[in-house]
Amino acid sequence: MTGRYREELEQWFRMALEAVDPVRALRSHVSRKGEALQIADLPIPANSKLVVLSVGKAAVAMADALAARVGDRVANALIVTVDGVDPGATDWRLVRAGHPLPDARSEMAARAALDLVERADPNDVLVVLLSGGASALLTAPAEGLGLEAIAATTAGLLAAGAPIDELNAVRKHLSSINGGRLAARARCGRVVQLLISDVVGDRSDVIGSGPCVADPTTFGDALAVLERRDRIRDTPTAVLDHLRAGSQGRREESPKPGDPKLDRVHTEIIARNRDAMTAVCDAAREVGVSPVWVTDALQGEARVAGQRIAALLRAEKGAKGLLLAGGETTVTVRGPGRGGRNQELALAAAIDLAGVPSVTLLAAGTDGIDGPTDAAGAFADGDTTARATALGLDPQKALDENDSYGFFRAEGGLLRTGPTGTNVMDLVLARFGP
Repeated sequence: MTGRYREELEQWFRMALEAVDPVRALRSHVSRKGEALQIADLPIPANSKLVVLSVGKAAVAMADALAARVGDRVANALIVTVDGVDPGATDWRLVRAGHPLPDARSEMAARAALDLVERADPNDVLVVLLSGGASALLTAPAEGLGLEAIAATTAGLLAAGAPIDELNAVRKHLSSINGGRLAARARCGRVVQLLISDVVGDRSDVIGSGPCVADPTTFGDALAVLERRDRIRDTPTAVLDHLRAGSQGRREESPKPGDPKLDRVHTEIIARNRDAMTAVCDAAREVGVSPVWVTDALQGEARVAGQRIAALLRAEKGAKGLLLAGGETTVTVRGPGRGGRNQELALAAAIDLAGVPSVTLLAAGTDGIDGPTDAAGAFADGDTTARATALGLDPQKALDENDSYGFFRAEGGLLRTGPTGTNVMDLVLARFGP
């Protein structure tokens, strides 16, 4: 028998996705009455055309929503997204590229984006729509670097469990497009960007590696990340030489806060993890379930986060409610297995919740993708390990080998949604009590 609250948790998870739907979020930030147009409260002159760059897992949905409102005002547009996403309704140019690791298509997409903004008219307004995945999807190696070196560096940092702010501090200093460089090279008179946040703290300089935002990090910071994550020995020599040259002042730094080239940029975050969590809280209260908001800044090792959440659930002792947490954990890969951060969190929680009655947990990515798997995440409850043991599975061995996907695929706990078209990090929802 599976956990009693699975259906309820999945329903609430889907309500959370509706709350951060890219179409609804974008429409609420674009208003038009006749020729009077405002984007994120920024008036757009009637004689200005729009140049649109939409990048990320929600790129198609955001582009469709914008086109429905202002399509006749658009002079040129480019959409860059991941494989598997529906092409949408517009006839704007659509490019697919690699994620989470960049590929040759990512470099081609970045070159196309730079060409788009550099060919724009000074009277145009550049509209940038960013969502999760943009850093990998737009990869323009800095002079002297190759795509393979950047991909290898990214893969190493991901395997070492580097959080997104550290990962992007490195990527920004290997790029000729990120860290404010795209906006600095744009010929448009104004730049307005609408962001769906997939980072803890909703920092616009971290979302998508901030192609239109001043970069507070330095080449020295990027080197420090590699040292902290013990990646110096395994990082390609070309990357290390580039970062060291930059730290010695022999490479141009990314635009910093106060750079006048970025004064024309107007930024608005239109959807975030907190919005999804708030929607779940409201839904729970409507049916008489009290929500316990733990954090919307969940970080650190996924298995440690799972253990901590399990401890909170064990402490409830017969109370009735819903525990919520949001954010983005990491996984330090030590074993040969397959999984994602949400599945690993759920597996660690399942081990610590063994035998605890009337509790069910769901950990899932709002983009519908958890690591290199076809699952969004996984369910865990007090009987998960007993069911698994009866099937001949060893929960602790699966955790030790980072094989949470294999474990839950056999045990029956996977949640599969397919790509959702949005991304505001991850949600952990845990229902407890009678």
